[in-house]
Amino acid sequence: MDVWSVVNNKGIEHLEMIVMDSLGDRIQVLIRYDHLLKWKEVIKENMTCIINNGNVYNNDFQWKVCDHSKKIVFLGGTTMKAIELQNIPPKGYFFKDFVSNAWSGSKLLINEDIPEIQDFMSKLPTNEQKEKPTQFAKSLSNWSGGSQYSPVERFVHNAKCMSLSQFCKIKHETLCVTVATTLKFAVSKYGWFYYGCTRCSSKAPNPEKTYECSCGQKVEQPIPRYKIEIYVSNGESKYRFVFWNSECAAILRMTAEFMHNSMVENGEDDPMVYPDELEMLLNKKMAFRVKVQPTFSQAYVWKLCDDEAFAKEIDNDYIVEDNQSKTEYAKLVPNKENLETSAQTLSASGENDPESIILMIPAKDVVIADKGEEVDFEASGAMQLSGTKPSKKLKIEPSS
Repeated sequence: MDVWSVVNNKGIEHLEMIVMDSLGDRIQVLIRYDHLLKWKEVIKENMTCIINNGNVYNNDFQWKVCDHSKKIVFLGGTTMKAIELQNIPPKGYFFKDFVSNAWSGSKLLINEDIPEIQDFMSKLPTNEQKEKPTQFAKSLSNWSGGSQYSPVERFVHNAKCMSLSQFCKIKHETLCVTVATTLKFAVSKYGWFYYGCTRCSSKAPNPEKTYECSCGQKVEQPIPRYKIEIYVSNGESKYRFVFWNSECAAILRMTAEFMHNSMVENGEDDPMVYPDELEMLLNKKMAFRVKVQPTFSQAYVWKLCDDEAFAKEIDNDYIVEDNQSKTEYAKLVPNKENLETSAQTLSASGENDPESIILMIPAKDVVIADKGEEVDFEASGAMQLSGTKPSKKLKIEPSS
């Protein structure tokens, strides 16, 4: 078996494995974070064993390292007994067919310092053995080249692109892309920040007490994190968006902790008092990627970009208006990947705000705040990626 550790952006670790039987059939295995301590020191690579009482689910890992349609998940009652099984080969080689197309591709890079690769290279025809690894990889990439995706295409992938006026018609939680202007604060009972863990974004149970977070971090002093509700508008339409810590920090260019400390120095510690610096979040036209939550009449911001040209391209080429017929749109290019994510809400036990990655596109003072995708390892591995690009609106010229 091969085993490796995976740590998500909240610092929570779990184990994944590939196990192979005597016939060379392989299956991917997940050991959740709550069973990590039990198995981490027991499982060793290349060991042979017998596994009992594992649950079998559909293989929905984001990164599939084998072709098996199922996966095994270790439970509390799962057992594993190490045993010497001579009929299981120590190594196996599995290769994928390379298919050249306009939308996706793969590149194989060969490092001559890896013994297994040297052994593989020795089995190649003589003329290919003489090529340097980089040359061989280049020759492979020539017939397995991938296409490039623009920032806009990545921003809208697998989301419903619609105008703000259509949000009121949504009946279920939906991933959407829209263009709107921030209007005014929707003042909530929580104010503009909450106290959270110093490692992850979970809400602290008591901002004045030391505690151990669910991510494993011992928090001596919780820190302020942004959570701001803002009304956005487009024409006559208005909707409430929830901006989390990373989106606000990307626009304001300062952390909530720094802003809060500045207020304290001026004698103010009330989260219901909104500092003047927060006004920078208002009157900005931006492209938003949001999860619409019709039950709460709100949408939480998953990704945003404040570049005018970026927002204009999405508005002109992708947004479907109320008064336009579906026949006016054609699927010019398919969707690249599926990044559906679970809804996140504020509760008494914790605040779910995944840490973000700030992506910059080649333009001055452009901010794309991208909330890191979360995976619930309790129930599954991860989401499946598909291999297509986002739909683009087709402009129809009026007939003469």
